[in-house]
Amino acid sequence: MHQNLLLILGLLFVVMLLVMLAQKIRIAYPIFLVLAGLGIGFIPGIPPLELDPELIFLVFLPPLLYEAAWYTSWKEFKKWSKGIIMLAFGLVFFTSFVVAHAAHAFIPGFTLALGFLLGGIISPPDAVAATTVLKGLKVPNRTITILEGESLVNDASSLIVFRFALAAILTGVFSMQQATGQFFMVSGMGVVVGLAGAHVMYVIHRFLPTSAAIDATLTVMTPYILFLSAEHFHYSGVMAVVSGGLFMSFRSHEIFRTGGTRVNMVAVWHTLVFVMNTLVFILIGLELPVIVRGMGDVSLIQAVKYGVFISLIAIAIRLLWVFATAHIPRLFSKKWRRLPSAGWKNPLIIGWAGMRGVVSLASALSIPLYMGNGEPFPHRDLIIFITFVVILITLVFQGLTLPAVIRLIKIGELDPVLPEHEQHAGIRLRLDTLALRHLDTRHASAYSNSLVKAYAEKLRREIEGHRQNLSSDEVCSSRASEREEFQQIMFDIHAQQRNELFKMKNEKTFTDEAIRKAEHLLDINDVRISESTV
Repeated sequence: MHQNLLLILGLLFVVMLLVMLAQKIRIAYPIFLVLAGLGIGFIPGIPPLELDPELIFLVFLPPLLYEAAWYTSWKEFKKWSKGIIMLAFGLVFFTSFVVAHAAHAFIPGFTLALGFLLGGIISPPDAVAATTVLKGLKVPNRTITILEGESLVNDASSLIVFRFALAAILTGVFSMQQATGQFFMVSGMGVVVGLAGAHVMYVIHRFLPTSAAIDATLTVMTPYILFLSAEHFHYSGVMAVVSGGLFMSFRSHEIFRTGGTRVNMVAVWHTLVFVMNTLVFILIGLELPVIVRGMGDVSLIQAVKYGVFISLIAIAIRLLWVFATAHIPRLFSKKWRRLPSAGWKNPLIIGWAGMRGVVSLASALSIPLYMGNGEPFPHRDLIIFITFVVILITLVFQGLTLPAVIRLIKIGELDPVLPEHEQHAGIRLRLDTLALRHLDTRHASAYSNSLVKAYAEKLRREIEGHRQNLSSDEVCSSRASEREEFQQIMFDIHAQQRNELFKMKNEKTFTDEAIRKAEHLLDINDVRISESTV
């Protein structure tokens, strides 16, 4: 146990170094992680690590799904819901169907049920990989919204396909009519359990005397509680986590009212999800040698051929589906023809951004080792290996070429949207105006308070600054360099202030607690300056 723990910690440290290197050379870190996972398992002296498949599914999937649901924009999701649903449900089922029949025909001994299992595993693209690759590139907001919305829902739909295929293999019984009915019942009741559990957590956050630390801990516990509650009644834990996450996200302004609570929670979740994303790739790297040895009569070259074949099918299906759903409905519907044409650039980006990632890995690793009768699960190691090849090809090949594709086609913003600095200035203008009006109407008598008076003057100055930011393009462009210069100067001043705080630690005048609070205030100011100078 101690050796495994030290091994995981050592590998995590290596992965952190790889992530920093990826950031230095400006390559998306998931690409580095999948390559590291490929090489780590074959390092001489690295002991193989075999983990409980159910543990992989339970530990990793609930928080990853919950985090994706938490950051989903309801407004944008509803706006582009048709395209998202066509990808998240239609494409997942179509991919699973085609992959199932292709694997059944191409891979010896591969049954149709095993093909659907493989199709359910590799059908969902990974939003983390796509958004990381797209970071810093000029991509329409619509594209990002569709990719993130698709990833949220297709995780649920693909995992349901995976579970039904797995049940069919384990029991040897499958009825399409019965499976369809169970699909809607299991999914619907999963949503019910998720919403019921989310309401309970809402009451706890809202009405009990929680602290920032307790709130953050409860949010980490919530996806596991929702998942286990639904699974206990044999409903969809995935749908429970997604629906509960969406509800909690929608109500977050009511239950997390203090800035300290929100800052603490965001930091906890950012770290948790980052570590989990890295750990999954480490685990597949550690198990890869065992997987290769367990493929039986299938040679490594044959397995690679199967993986490449399935990868090409998955890529081709996505491109075909995206272009077809973007243009074919316009031929049969007047309502669709009234909408602006999608063209070919945006579908090309969405089609090429189908990189597989963490959910596929966790699903593949969760396949049980043995059947109900004690026999080894058929082709388990081959399925995991093919999944890894699909992730490797889609993430590395498509991930490295996607930025070049975007620069080559030179796509512009598809929908009217204000520049980010104007949005920030507009939001701050409304909030500061409301604050000043509230002071004038409800607390006018408090202007004798020097602190309140100083705050009101500060608001007036900021309101005037926001109006200047929104006055004209010329003013905005001329102030862009000023904002950047101001940011650098303030960061430099804060660095000097931190050095001064370090010196104060050796003095007897100030307590460590007071110094830590001052450091935290500097951190908050850094965040404010970064946001205000966007």
